[in-house]
Amino acid sequence: MSGSPAMARLVASLKRLPGIGEKSATRLTFFLLSAPDQVAAELSDAIVRLKLETVLCEGCYDLTDRSPCRLCADDQRDDSVVCVVEEPADLQAVERSGQFKGRYHVLGGALSPLEGMGPGHLRINELERRVRSGTIREVIFATNPNAEGEATASFIADRIRSTGISLSRIACGMPLGGDLEYADHVTVANSIENRRKLD
Repeated sequence: MSGSPAMARLVASLKRLPGIGEKSATRLTFFLLSAPDQVAAELSDAIVRLKLETVLCEGCYDLTDRSPCRLCADDQRDDSVVCVVEEPADLQAVERSGQFKGRYHVLGGALSPLEGMGPGHLRINELERRVRSGTIREVIFATNPNAEGEATASFIADRIRSTGISLSRIACGMPLGGDLEYADHVTVANSIENRRKLD
C-alpha cells in the first residue's frame, strides 16, 4: 500500500482480524484517518480495555468481566444440565435463544488434528471433573454441526458415558458445516428443544 508506514502498519494489523482482507483493512484505515480524532481514541481505548477487563470464568470458561460470571452466579439456573459449546460466541448464541436455563461449559475449540487441536488443548478434563462431581444429570452437546464438532461431541461422550448421565446433541436445524454463533435465535432454540440422545 502506498502512503505512510503508519498506514501500512495499521492495514497489516487489521488484516490479522478474521474476515478482514486487504481492501477492507485499507478502507478502515482511510475511515479512521478521515474520522474525528475521538473515534480513533475511543476505538483504541476499547481495545485496550477489552484486554485488561476480560477474564475467563472459573466455572464455565466464558469470557466475562468477573469470575464467576453472571450465568454461573445465577442461582435460578438448573445445575443438573450442562450445555457444552466450543467457544464463548457459541455460548452467547445459545443464551440468545432463551431456550436453555442450565449451566455451560466452554471447551475452547474443537478437536482438529489437522490444526493441531487435540484433546489436551480443550477443557475436556475440566468437563469430566464437573460431570463426575455427581450434580449433573444431563450433558447437551452444542458443538458446531461440522466434522470437528461432531468428532468432539463423540469423543467426549465416549469419555463420560460410563457415568450413566443422559447425553444429547442439539438437533440439526443448524446447517451442516455452519457455525453456531451465526445462527438466528429461533434456529438455536429449536435445536436445543429438539436435541437428540447420544447412545
